[in-house]
Amino acid sequence: MHRSLALAGLLAVLAVPAAAQTISTPIYKGPYHDFRNSELAGYISDPGSGISIALQGEYRRVTSRFDYGLTFGYLDPSGPGSGIFGIGVDGRASVARRTQDFPLDASLTLGLGGLIQSGDIGFILPIGISLGRQVLLEESKISFTPYVNPVIAPVFGSDNVVGNDVLFGLGLGVDISLSPRTDVRLSAGLGDLDGVGVGLAWHR
Repeated sequence: MHRSLALAGLLAVLAVPAAAQTISTPIYKGPYHDFRNSELAGYISDPGSGISIALQGEYRRVTSRFDYGLTFGYLDPSGPGSGIFGIGVDGRASVARRTQDFPLDASLTLGLGGLIQSGDIGFILPIGISLGRQVLLEESKISFTPYVNPVIAPVFGSDNVVGNDVLFGLGLGVDISLSPRTDVRLSAGLGDLDGVGVGLAWHR
């Protein structure tokens, strides 16, 4: 019961206008990893104001306690100016399983991303918790995992790239497992940095 109340309190603190994830795109994390060894994923997103489109790839591995990943990406500005290249690392660790008192699974998410534009470098440090629950379709191998991923994300480095501030946000998404080897990912950010993203993941 105490753990359920603590998770609910953390959600209330973090669920404020949005931030984005590891390289400042609206790609958020569900509470589970669906792969046994590794995952390769690709995403396309519209991060909202100032960026017309973002492309990113991700490679993830899993250990007995958590999974972690490496992300590369490119963000194309909607107006004049050079493109932004991003690289980041992140991890996800389970912190609670659903109970009668709290019907959601929860994982801690943590990342560090770097954004590079015309020689200037900025950094983003998203820290959050992902809350959701997997739903299996009857007589099918397809499952859905809707989730929320509230995040607090300090940014620092070049003012030309990220400025110096602390962003708060709420990511909303659903992971759709089509087979043991394939997932479709849908996510969105609300507030300061709104946007939507879609991805496809292959598992090993």
